Amino acid sequence: MRVFSGIQPTSQLHIGNYLGVIKPWIDLQSANNECLFWVADLHALTVPYKPIELKKRTSEVVAAYLTAGLDPKKSIIFRQSDIKEHTELCWLLSTITPLGDLQRMTQFKDKSAKHAKNINAGLLNYPVLMAADILLYQTDLVPVGEDQKQHVELAKTLGKKFNNKFGEIFNLPKAVIPKSGARIMSLTEPNKKMSKSDTPTSYIALFDSPEEIKKKISSATTDSGKEVKFDIKNKAGVSNLLTIYSLFSEQPISEIEKQFKNKGYKEFKESLAELLIKKLKPFRELEAKPEYIDDILKQGAEKAQVIATETIQKVKKSMGLI
Repeated sequence: MRVFSGIQPTSQLHIGNYLGVIKPWIDLQSANNECLFWVADLHALTVPYKPIELKKRTSEVVAAYLTAGLDPKKSIIFRQSDIKEHTELCWLLSTITPLGDLQRMTQFKDKSAKHAKNINAGLLNYPVLMAADILLYQTDLVPVGEDQKQHVELAKTLGKKFNNKFGEIFNLPKAVIPKSGARIMSLTEPNKKMSKSDTPTSYIALFDSPEEIKKKISSATTDSGKEVKFDIKNKAGVSNLLTIYSLFSEQPISEIEKQFKNKGYKEFKESLAELLIKKLKPFRELEAKPEYIDDILKQGAEKAQVIATETIQKVKKSMGLI
């Protein structure tokens, strides 16, 4: 099966992104699938950004992919903007996309409300570009969160509409929603999911320094008690920290509770901070190797270009452009 998925280089990636999005891709890569993992930098242009930050975040995303275990020898890792066929196919698909479908997209409504002074045409056409991204590589499976499922369904609808009108060109994709696992919550608001759009103190970024990790964990919201015990209802903050500890140490929560029995939050937090510093060290080390990351992107673009060129030639021929 051909698998296609990626992340936008906006804000900093955090441990929730790693555990919930990137890490599950390793299983897909290991299952002898043909995988393409990309950096969606063109999509990132639809919201306010700084060019220098975009470049930095793009490198961070690739560093996160590689450190997590994505293998450029087994998967194609590339940057969206390096393949011009993404935008070319987006235009061609836009000629068969009903305007009403785009105006009804949930993400367009949400981002328009959030960035009321920056409601650009890119926000509206975002789903068409995403459909082009997916269809360009004749994708079978698209691992996405529930919030992106609507976009994959539009890609499937447009692919089917194109095939009916111009001939069987596109493979029709299927969205794959990861099995629900442990949710990583905000460090400052433990009843809210960790998000990179919130204040930096609410999440542990993959590239945070040891000092930043210690400070954030030390100030993480807990409660007035002392017992290190998993209790979502009454001890949401401690429960969240226990979940993080369990996932990074690969120990059952029950074992961690025993380890810190009769010990206070201070000792527990110090131990968690040291664990995260150790586990996230490879991310910081690879981030400091921009030449290596650039080389990976160059190699990935060459491989992705072969598939993209073949598809766009078929599309243009079927539409009477060749």
